[in-house]
Amino acid sequence: MAREPGYCRHKATNQAYVRLNGRVIYLGEYGSEKSKERYNRLKAEWLVNRRSKMFLPRAQKNFGPTVADVCLAFLDHAEKYYSQSNEAKQFELTVKPLSELYATLPASNFGPMQFRACRDWWLQDVNRTRQYINKLMRRVRSIFKWAAGQGMIPPAIYEALRCVEPIKRGRTNAKEAEPITPVDSRVVDATLKLLTPVVADMVRFQQLVGCRPGEVCSIMPSMVDRSGDVWKIRLDKHKTAHHGKHRTIYVGPKAQAVLSKYLLRAANTPCFSPIESEQQRLEARHASRKTSLNCGNVPGSNRKRVPRTSPTDRFSASTYANSIRYACKRGNIPEWSPNRLRHSAATEIRKKFGLEGAQVILGHASADITQVYAERDAALAVSIAREVG
Repeated sequence: MAREPGYCRHKATNQAYVRLNGRVIYLGEYGSEKSKERYNRLKAEWLVNRRSKMFLPRAQKNFGPTVADVCLAFLDHAEKYYSQSNEAKQFELTVKPLSELYATLPASNFGPMQFRACRDWWLQDVNRTRQYINKLMRRVRSIFKWAAGQGMIPPAIYEALRCVEPIKRGRTNAKEAEPITPVDSRVVDATLKLLTPVVADMVRFQQLVGCRPGEVCSIMPSMVDRSGDVWKIRLDKHKTAHHGKHRTIYVGPKAQAVLSKYLLRAANTPCFSPIESEQQRLEARHASRKTSLNCGNVPGSNRKRVPRTSPTDRFSASTYANSIRYACKRGNIPEWSPNRLRHSAATEIRKKFGLEGAQVILGHASADITQVYAERDAALAVSIAREVG
C-alpha cells in the first residue's frame, strides 16, 4: 500500500503544502481549516488515481510558475541580497497575503484585481498605517519586478501592478502614521539611568553626532581616522551606499570622550558589544541582590536550561532599539526609538547653523553635488563638529 502524502509546513511563509508524485502543491495558511480541507480532498483524489495528469510534475509547467513559486524564489534571493539588513525578514511578512490567497494561482494571472485583494487583506488589521500598507505594496511590486527580470513572468504583469495607485490620505479607514519628532532631552536623561553603560554610551554618542541607529551599531576601531582634532568615521556600508554615496561621521571632542574607551579592541571588532552589555546587566542585577550569597543560589547555579537566544558580537538597529524600549518599560517612561535622536540632533544643529549645516552633518547630500560643493561641506562639517560634537 502506498504511503499517504503528508501535510507539511513551509516555515518561511507559514504555508501548508503536500508533495504528490514529486509535485509540490501549496494549500494556504498552515493549520487553517481551508488548507486542511484542500489537503484531505487532494489526498483522497490522489489515492483514487495517483496517475492523474493533475498530479504529474509536468502538468504545472503548462501554466508557468505559481505565485508561491515566485515568492519562494524571491525569498531565497532576498536572504542573500539583503544579508546586511533585515529587509529579507520584511519580505517574509510581505508575502503572507500572497501565500494565503493566491499560492496556487499561476503568476502570469496575478493582476491588479488580485493586487487590490492583497491590499484589502492588509487593511483588515486596524493597527497597520496607511504609509506601512503602501510600503508593503511597493515590496510586492518589487517581487514581481524581480521575477520579470529573471524571466519567470512576462514584464506586462509588473507593468499592470504599477497601475494600482497607493492609498491616498483621507481615502481609506487606515490610520495615519505619527510623524517622527525629536525626543525630549529629559526623557533621554531619564532613560540613560536604566540602560547598561554600553547602550547608554551609544545613545550619548548618537545624540552628539546625529548618526543613524544602524551606523552607531556598525562602528569599528578600523573605521576611525584620528589624525585631526575632529575624528572622521568613514562607513563603507550604510543606507545609501548602493546609490554610490559616501558617508562620513564627524566626531568632535565630546563624542570622542564617549567613543575613545571602546577603541581599545581588535580593529575589525564592533566598538559596542551586546555581549559586554549583557555582562554589565548581569553584574548590576547581582550587585542589587538582597539575599546574601550564603543563602539561596550561587549566581549561575539555578540556570537549568540554555537561553533561547544568546548575545551576538554586534548590535543591530532593532536590538539597539529594543534595549531602549525595555528600559522605558521598566522605568514607566514614554517609549522612544533611537532614530528620534537623529531628528533631535538635526533640529538643534539647524537652529545654530542653518539647514545646510544640518544637511552636512547628517550626510543628506544629493547625488548631483559637485566635488567643489562637497569639499566646502566637509570643511563646514569639521567646524560644526569641533564646536557641538
